[in-house]
Amino acid sequence: MKGTFRSVTPLIPSGGSLSDALAFFTGHLGFSVTWQSGGMAGVSRDGIAFNVVENDDRKWAENASFSIGVVDLDSLYQEYRHVPARVGPLEFKSWGRREFHMIVPSGVPYSISRPSLRQIAPVPPFVDTCHLPLPAGKGTM
Repeated sequence: MKGTFRSVTPLIPSGGSLSDALAFFTGHLGFSVTWQSGGMAGVSRDGIAFNVVENDDRKWAENASFSIGVVDLDSLYQEYRHVPARVGPLEFKSWGRREFHMIVPSGVPYSISRPSLRQIAPVPPFVDTCHLPLPAGKGTM
């Protein structure tokens, strides 16, 4: 039997106090604390999860980066644009994705976007409807 991946739960630094980081995630970003033990806690929202680790190492925070795909990018941008974090503009990027970036108080950057249709569901095979033969007896175009 072949093993199958089910989920990824990144570890992210709190940037100082774990309780302050959890207050930010719950009070400003809409996450819920799912568990807490010692200097670590799990937070989740809408099926994604992070483990927040009490750690103030700025190098770890500044070298981490997370990309989060969302369903209603415009609504989430309106929800997050005034949180106490560095929130960039919602814009269309040259690589074909509409997104905004947010750096939370711990220094961890997030890229938030709506995944392309290719990332959401398999793309059906291309059907060339311009060059299909006409049904018998239908003449020409």
